[in-house]
Amino acid sequence: MPKLSDTMEEGVVAKWHKNIGDKVEDGELLAEIETDKATMEFESFQSGTILHLGVEEGGSAQVDAVLAIVGEEGEEYSSLLDGAESPTNGSSEASNKEDKPSEEKTEINVLAPIDVSSVNAKIIKMPKLSDTMTEGTVASWAKQVGDKVESGEILAEIETDKATMEFESFEDGTLLYQAIQEGDSSEVDTILAIIGEEGADYQKLIDGFGAKAQSTTKEAPAKEEMQKVQDSTKIDVPIASNSSGRIVASPLAKRLAKEKGIDLSLLNGSGDGGRIIKRDIEEYQPTAEVQATVQSASAMGQESYEEVAVSQMRKAIARRLGESKFSAPHFYLTIDVDMDNAIASRKAINELPDTKISFNDLVIKSAAVSLKKHPAVNSSLLKDKIRLHHNVNIGVAVAVEDGLVVPVVKHADLKQLSSISSEVKEFADKARSKRLQPDEMEGSTFSISNLGMFGIEEFTAIINPPNACILAVGTIRQEAVVVDGQLKVGNRMKVTLSCDHRVVDGATGAQFLQTFKTYLQNPVTILG
Repeated sequence: MPKLSDTMEEGVVAKWHKNIGDKVEDGELLAEIETDKATMEFESFQSGTILHLGVEEGGSAQVDAVLAIVGEEGEEYSSLLDGAESPTNGSSEASNKEDKPSEEKTEINVLAPIDVSSVNAKIIKMPKLSDTMTEGTVASWAKQVGDKVESGEILAEIETDKATMEFESFEDGTLLYQAIQEGDSSEVDTILAIIGEEGADYQKLIDGFGAKAQSTTKEAPAKEEMQKVQDSTKIDVPIASNSSGRIVASPLAKRLAKEKGIDLSLLNGSGDGGRIIKRDIEEYQPTAEVQATVQSASAMGQESYEEVAVSQMRKAIARRLGESKFSAPHFYLTIDVDMDNAIASRKAINELPDTKISFNDLVIKSAAVSLKKHPAVNSSLLKDKIRLHHNVNIGVAVAVEDGLVVPVVKHADLKQLSSISSEVKEFADKARSKRLQPDEMEGSTFSISNLGMFGIEEFTAIINPPNACILAVGTIRQEAVVVDGQLKVGNRMKVTLSCDHRVVDGATGAQFLQTFKTYLQNPVTILG
């Protein structure tokens, strides 16, 4: 049973959209769950057959109780049920942990229980916004300490391992406390903020939560967190010191200064009490003396480096592509494509009013119609089964500041070039502004990565699981070619197909590339 709201403790299955024995795919609607806030659609994160329904329609279960079991048809699942805790027991244990701090980890956790019943405020926890999310980064706060907040208003933008998403408040009141500064990260279910009645003693909530939340962390970070919290609603964080005393700066200013290599002791803050803020960093101009020092150090060949935190996106890329590269036996097939007709066709199409297509759009469409003729390439490996997809959903790799994302053009074989073009442009804009939603990056059956715009002639791409193949596209280059015994200047482009040998054989991949080449060299065949 998923936790679909910050205060949800149990959910009611309003409606099942799948029954025992039904096939379900990753991303398919599984059930409608009624929370304490609303009735929400819940999608499956697994593909397989429904083996067991743990809650009847209209019935309720506590969060993390068994909702359903998805697996292979006929698979034995009783051991999963035997090992699962009952909702009642799970609730009791959770309740006990809430009521009294742990006595096992550190001295901080042996504090007496704190009575928070008189505090008219509520803790907002870091939400779990995707199935694989373990921690989130606050990209920006939409509300500041002291602001009024209403249920349904945007509280913050949270960066997950997949996208940056808006997070709405489920409470009405005043924002009393922000536990995480912009740009900082925290694990799921740790304190994100506190909302309540103005003037409420939220320190008690933090102290009461601290014993449980810090039970698996070191003593020092726990003390540091509690020392940060002062009675005032505006928190100054000391980040450096010198002979003149403490330097006070906002966390965002601290991060920007680190990125730009600026010594905060050289700045005079324009914020309250001399606090250094973002504007001070952006407007800072180094003196001639500082510039001379930097130039002198550079001339001496002084070694230096900087370290930056690994973003949630980079962690996801490392994990997923590492698993793909070291578990799927890759092999590679490269073919050279004559692009003369594609160049002429694109020029003619783009002369039409309100029409603008790219070479990548032609590649996507050519690949999509080719996949319909070679379903083995449009497939996925599911343990001891190979799924041949009837729909063609093309994942298009888009480079962003922190790495790359792969939005999906669904049913690409059925769409016109103009539709593909507008969809890819919209996805690219969303990706670069971190507005892509998880459902826009799910369900791909084949992927394309194009580095031609950077002048790369050819490369090999890592397969994007669970796809069986990915197509790497190089730049269009001019070179001498022989046509009908005559030497002429031709436009050529290399593409390389990476294949998972567990699913696709060399001959199968080669046949797909031959079909792809035929379509791309004769674009008129894909314009219908």
